Amino acid sequence: MDADALTDARRAEWARLDELSRAALDGAAVDELIVRYRAASADLAELKTSVGDSPQGNYLSTILVRARMRLTGASDSVLTQAARFFADQLPAALYRLRWTTLIVAVSFVVIALGTAFWISNDPALIATLGPPDALQQYADESFTGYYTENPAAVFMGMVWTNNAWIALQCVLFGVTGIWPLYMIVQNAFGLGVSGAVMIAHGQGDVMLLYILPHGMLELTCIFVAAAAGLHVFWSWVAPGSRTRTESLAIQGRSLATVALGLVFALFLAGLVEGFVTGWALPWPLKIGIGAAALAVFLIYMLVVGGRAYRRGETGDLVEYEAGTPRLLAG
Repeated sequence: MDADALTDARRAEWARLDELSRAALDGAAVDELIVRYRAASADLAELKTSVGDSPQGNYLSTILVRARMRLTGASDSVLTQAARFFADQLPAALYRLRWTTLIVAVSFVVIALGTAFWISNDPALIATLGPPDALQQYADESFTGYYTENPAAVFMGMVWTNNAWIALQCVLFGVTGIWPLYMIVQNAFGLGVSGAVMIAHGQGDVMLLYILPHGMLELTCIFVAAAAGLHVFWSWVAPGSRTRTESLAIQGRSLATVALGLVFALFLAGLVEGFVTGWALPWPLKIGIGAAALAVFLIYMLVVGGRAYRRGETGDLVEYEAGTPRLLAG
């Protein structure tokens, strides 16, 4: 579809809608405003689907914001906003991060495994980590005891709060470009050191069994959070045709949805860690539950998110709520 041709064909109708949204209205004028609002909304949807972001769409969205406020005087209900958030905005925002998430995940695994095998194969490095008896106790008791020393509900709340805070930091402080990388490297190195102690004492398989059930989803959420933070950073490094402020605002709004969504995903990971990992269940069942939790998240991110993204969703506020902060000639 030619955006310029549609604009030329609809210019008078859009101008009339803009005029009605500013004028005093009687009953007939209100009816006309509603009819023209619906028609212009369809035009905007067609523009977004066919050409994506465009000056013509920005112009029309500005008119629709004013008309919408004239019609309703308020935003959508909480239930409507929540449904749109979980069905469109959140999955689309997650889908946009898929490749960066994969890069972060591979980097994390390489650092963690490299650290574990490097240290575990050097007795001198193992000796720097602590007294031999303390390391032996960690491998034999402390590592596994961590998952059962507190009641399941209390433990779940602790890990959920901690992991949600890590994810929020990655997104909120992502504008620095340093903090997400620091969090990923720090956690990968820490996991690698723990792995080195367990491997050196013949407990590497035990560590793997205790990490996998909850770790598959938990670590994926952290990878997504780091990817979101890096996208926020890149939005002001390479803003494209927008100003840095505008680019940062748009990415900040859309990726803030990721931070909120990860709180729910990490709650699910916390449930697995608190009520599955430390329980006396067969290990295939534990790992199967963890894999199922990860599968749900990935389907939501890649399948549901892909569909929402192809419909024109980005994770940002809808046109009617965000408006157009600046029109660009093009």
